[in-house]
Amino acid sequence: MYKLTDNLAIILSLDFFTPIVDDPYTFGQIAAANALSDIYAMGGEPVTSMNIVCFPVKTMDMVVLKEILKGGLDKLMEAEVTLVGGHSVEDNELKYGLSVTGTIHPDKVLRNHGTKVGDKLILTKALGTGIINTALKGDMASDKAVAKSIDCMITLNKVAAELMLGYNISACTDVTGFGLLGHASEMIEGTNVGMKIYAESVPYIAEAAEYAKMGLLPAGLHRNREFRENIVQIGQNVPKYLQDILYDPQTSGGLLIAVNDSDTERLLNQMQNAGVSDARIAGETIAEPKGKIIVA
Repeated sequence: MYKLTDNLAIILSLDFFTPIVDDPYTFGQIAAANALSDIYAMGGEPVTSMNIVCFPVKTMDMVVLKEILKGGLDKLMEAEVTLVGGHSVEDNELKYGLSVTGTIHPDKVLRNHGTKVGDKLILTKALGTGIINTALKGDMASDKAVAKSIDCMITLNKVAAELMLGYNISACTDVTGFGLLGHASEMIEGTNVGMKIYAESVPYIAEAAEYAKMGLLPAGLHRNREFRENIVQIGQNVPKYLQDILYDPQTSGGLLIAVNDSDTERLLNQMQNAGVSDARIAGETIAEPKGKIIVA
């Protein structure tokens, strides 16, 4: 974030990655939704964007690139964000994403820490896309599971972000590569509060549980667990597959919002009525143990 005046700051972000689905148009949509997410998580309004492209010109048809860019542009138009340019290079491996610039009032920036005791945590999208993408790579994912995962990843966080701004929000982050527990850890790490995750209330794609039980887990999931297990205490009643889902790295995941307890039900109902159907109360901020997450 860069403060321009007392009333205006800009938020600058970028993200790009290799394809996680076979269809180039869908890949473009996912990449754009993912790149916009950091702006939404900070409470900002994305305004402009630029394409970032690495493309194997000698080995891949340019029609593929055209479809990727079309998918990205269509998602930007849905978000009411202007594409102002971009840059491309020849590369042996296809990559696509965007840099995004948003605006915000300097006093209204939401950070990924600062949650208060008694806050409830609302998660706006279902988990499990990383596990399903891993199953897809092994040709073991059903069409239904893939469709659910894609629908989740191409959905903008725009509606949820706009609705939360009308409430008392103490912290917000988007759940992406570090998984729910990884990003939740960032919210309370080094603070005087702890967190409790309601394992059975966390939304997830049903097929992700099936694939997790089969051991179809992305490498990033294991890295997330190894990095954060020192501050996470998981109850014996939480099944192994659900533990895996809580660490699952997401692409274009939902928002994790710390909201004042008195506003929680009203905000949740408003989100669900506005089409954010997977939104759930996934936990709360607690006084003890400080700097730890309890999963029960």
